[in-house]
Amino acid sequence: MAKKVVATLQKGEGRGYAKVIKMVKSPKTGAYFFKEEMVLNEDVKKFFAE
Repeated sequence: MAKKVVATLQKGEGRGYAKVIKMVKSPKTGAYFFKEEMVLNEDVKKFFAE
């Protein structure tokens, strides 16, 4: 991540978010790809449960 983005996330509201990365298997090809999102800290478990 760029320095500016990291600095922004460390101030105030940014601490309430987490960057999560999930590996997902494509049903068509069988290849894996990565799903990446910024979610609230409270919603991290819900993101991985999907």
